[in-house]
Amino acid sequence: MTTFTVWAPDSDRVRLSLAGSPQPMTRGDGGWWRAEVAHAGPGTDYAYLLDDDESPLPDPCSRWQPQGVHGPSRLYDHGAFGWTDHAWTGRQLPGAVLYELHIGTFTPEGTFDAAIGRLDHLVDLGVDLVELLPVNAFNGEHNWGYDGVCWYAPHEPYGGPDGLKRLIDACHRRGLGVVLDVVYNHFGPSGAYAPRFGPYLAASSNTWGRSLNLDGPHSDEVRRYVIDSVLMWLRDYHVDGLRLDAVHALVDHRATHLLEELAVEVESLSTHLGRPLSLIAESDLNDPRLITPREAHGYGLHAQWDDDVHHALHALVTGERQGYYGDFGSVECLSDVLGSAYFHAGTWSSFRARTHGRPVDRRRSAGHRFVAYLQNHDQVGNRAAGDRLSASVPDPLLRVAATLLMTSPFTPMLFMGEEWAAGTPWQFFTSHPEPELAAAVAGGRRAEFAGHGWADVDVPDPQDPQTFARSKLDWSELGRPCHAEMLAFYRRLIALRKAHPGLSDPRLDRVEVRHGDRFLMIRRGAYVVLANFAERNCRIGLDAWPREVLLATGPELVLIRSAVELGPRSAAVVRC
Repeated sequence: MTTFTVWAPDSDRVRLSLAGSPQPMTRGDGGWWRAEVAHAGPGTDYAYLLDDDESPLPDPCSRWQPQGVHGPSRLYDHGAFGWTDHAWTGRQLPGAVLYELHIGTFTPEGTFDAAIGRLDHLVDLGVDLVELLPVNAFNGEHNWGYDGVCWYAPHEPYGGPDGLKRLIDACHRRGLGVVLDVVYNHFGPSGAYAPRFGPYLAASSNTWGRSLNLDGPHSDEVRRYVIDSVLMWLRDYHVDGLRLDAVHALVDHRATHLLEELAVEVESLSTHLGRPLSLIAESDLNDPRLITPREAHGYGLHAQWDDDVHHALHALVTGERQGYYGDFGSVECLSDVLGSAYFHAGTWSSFRARTHGRPVDRRRSAGHRFVAYLQNHDQVGNRAAGDRLSASVPDPLLRVAATLLMTSPFTPMLFMGEEWAAGTPWQFFTSHPEPELAAAVAGGRRAEFAGHGWADVDVPDPQDPQTFARSKLDWSELGRPCHAEMLAFYRRLIALRKAHPGLSDPRLDRVEVRHGDRFLMIRRGAYVVLANFAERNCRIGLDAWPREVLLATGPELVLIRSAVELGPRSAAVVRC
């Protein structure tokens, strides 16, 4: 006996469609409809009919959409998969190195199973947690994933539910944890049928369309819809953490914010499973209350992305000052960020034309709660041409920036291909089947970048299949000396971070930063990290005799009593 349930509070009649044959459902409390079917096991296709509409709709809680987001749902049995990770005890965020990748462009095949073939590369690199861009079902074949509409079903062209489980199981066998990027602040523009069933959306809008109904009438069920999705990924797919997309767009005026409610539910699940589970927020607010423990009246999330670290490093090594880079780019700015996590912390933001952010308490906030990066999908893909840093920044400066990231008190994250200075771009691509939607997305993209000074010819058409093809990693680059040398450097840098506790120490109040016009000196206990951004030699005085050079990015490094002389655009890590 299989019980079908669906929430449709505003409907007067709901029917279950099995093999094209509709049968009535019974209305229960709270707008929940129910039907019991004797012979409908895993693999059975089904859909719902609302009121007098004869158009079958997929289940808003569908676990499997083998015919795409417009097709029928298919019953899926989570208990049928043969997991082999029974000895897996999890991977905590503190001390970890993250690696962000997009399934569709990580390999030529663009599938979960193909990604398994590249996991040993990540192990050799020294990665601890693999962060997957969103994989829930969206309309079309390829997409970044932020247009997802089925919040419980993995994208079928990637390999569907079993494919995702095979990838996670393979990661765990190699000691790699998995963080999944999830989007709950909006539905994608095509194939979002959940709002047809009930008041999932609020009257207000955000950047991507209608906001989720988190605090209006019937919002209890909507909140539960999100919470149950979160718990499903962590429990049924053995995921080790979730990255919550753009939480500043979750409009919730309740006394207990949805994020705090998620933190409580995930903590309970973690206790039951006996392994650490992490919630990582992406937020534009620079508000440390997101990661402040609930006992201290915060939301209790485990970490958040820190764009200020990226902006400070990017603007300094590229010289770019357009848009939100306007306040960044000085060595002094980078010095502030490395010791305090935020640059805008209740200070003036020229981009926003107002004060922005809230200070971090350096004595109580651990640096590992801030995920920092030189590059990520947003900061590469949301450039007009999707160009990586390696397209415009010379290798010596890339090594300097990577050294500062990997010896920082924060949790470092790499974007796929960064470790070998990949020559392929990563562009904005879509495959919307609807011509009008496709044209609107392409036109909106051109208009957005026109305001930043990019000509139309510099903005690739997101719908052009070549835009997607260009964005795939070229693994043959690893056979070329320049890329192989960069990969060897990243491996050594990550190994260095893990070998010396002082270089991963997350205590912000133990970070001492000094700077000049074009150099930085960061003291991390008995270790000193030095960076010279100038095109000439730089002598940096130390308070103690440098006993050992742990890493040098350039050949020109001279140890002098109580000083180090660095060559142009180079960095060094020394022990005093």
